[in-house]
Amino acid sequence: MRIREWQDILEDVTEQDVDPDDWRSVAGDRASGVGEDMYLAHPRGGVYFLKTYAKNPFEVRGVGTRVARKVDDDIDSFLPDNREADRFAVQSPPEDEDHAESVSKRLETVLEAHADAPTTPQDLFDDVMAALESPAFGPMEYDQYDRPDELEELADRFEEAEELLDAELEELVETDEVDRGFM
Repeated sequence: MRIREWQDILEDVTEQDVDPDDWRSVAGDRASGVGEDMYLAHPRGGVYFLKTYAKNPFEVRGVGTRVARKVDDDIDSFLPDNREADRFAVQSPPEDEDHAESVSKRLETVLEAHADAPTTPQDLFDDVMAALESPAFGPMEYDQYDRPDELEELADRFEEAEELLDAELEELVETDEVDRGFM
């Protein structure tokens, strides 16, 4: 298991050659200590586990790893699959000014179309993410004040990763001389 910076893990996610709207996520408070835990999963892209905390209002620090090459039935049972769940997205900035202009025109077209027709929040979200060329988005089970049961179940399944990432994140917190995350 290779533990890396959390942003490197997200870069791996964005570079996957998979359907961007098939990603799913579970996230919430860490079981102990400051910060949050997050699992990102895709049927063909694998399962990634991140532990992060806000060092200050401008900087998030963390670590992560890939814990599975694919989503099996056991893991799948803990991931949200309904369109009524919360939503998440991973974004990459436009490559240059021309790309930014192209993306903004597509986004404007999508918003105009949804303003003129009946729509659901989920459909709007999906269309906006497609217009922005989001490399990963989908349903998310998230609790900003606690840990969803699904997060506990995944932590039990990936106990070794939980322990290793916890130790690495605690080391970051200690090195940063932060005894609590920024809220």
